[in-house]
Amino acid sequence: MRQLAAWEEKKAELEGMEATIYAVSCDTLEQATEVVGKGLTFPVAYGATSEDGDKIGGWWSDDHDGYIQPSEFLLGRGGVVLGAMYASGPVGRMGADEAVRAITNRERRRLEQEAERGS
Repeated sequence: MRQLAAWEEKKAELEGMEATIYAVSCDTLEQATEVVGKGLTFPVAYGATSEDGDKIGGWWSDDHDGYIQPSEFLLGRGGVVLGAMYASGPVGRMGADEAVRAITNRERRRLEQEAERGS
């Protein structure tokens, strides 16, 4: 929940950059509803399966009745994958601050390139 709360804290800033947050979980509807009830305002899908994990290249753990390890994506305009993070455990997750920096830097470079082409 801590990771999701950090994304919630950055939601307004990300929306100001025209970015949207989505989360997907292998939780049941009841579990997902409980998590969302702790203050999340972005969409949280539930019921992800190992087949769903395979489609995105995620790693499925058989611990605790099975679950997908975090698989995080930063998508650009048109759905282009700008960055991806695949975890095989609790280390190596993309943080909300990192996403803000990546988007800010990418947008700065895009505007610089546009300015160079316009000169």
